[in-house]
Amino acid sequence: MALKVTKADVWAVEFPDEPGGLGRILSALAEAGANLECIIARQQADKFRAGIAFLTPIKGKKVLAAAKALMVEPAENLTTLRVEGPDSPGSCSRMVGAIAAAGINMRGVSSMTAGRNFVAFIGLESAADADTVARMLKKLDTKAPAKRKSARS
Repeated sequence: MALKVTKADVWAVEFPDEPGGLGRILSALAEAGANLECIIARQQADKFRAGIAFLTPIKGKKVLAAAKALMVEPAENLTTLRVEGPDSPGSCSRMVGAIAAAGINMRGVSSMTAGRNFVAFIGLESAADADTVARMLKKLDTKAPAKRKSARS
């Protein structure tokens, strides 16, 4: 099965790294009707008591208005691909290996499985890199390679 590769608009917001800091943002977006598919949040090592969250998707008039009020903005200098396909051992390894072999640097990758499929978000430095990676991944076979028979088999 071929991988499904689409561009994802990712939004970012800083929040106080304290109990409930991220929750306040997510609650306000949910109240506006947001149905977030991916949330990646972490502490910022270079800022005291600050966190950053990357969210997708942010769409719809009410959600966009809530995002603006919360200072949620499109992530700068980040083009992201959403990749979905059948999960198998090493599927992510084969993807990132193919990207590296093409000489393209990733800004980040997050991958998770859901049932028999995986979903990965791959952050890239430019739209041109994203276009190249999207074309390449659509042709990539991520199924586990067949086990080699030993000479003694």
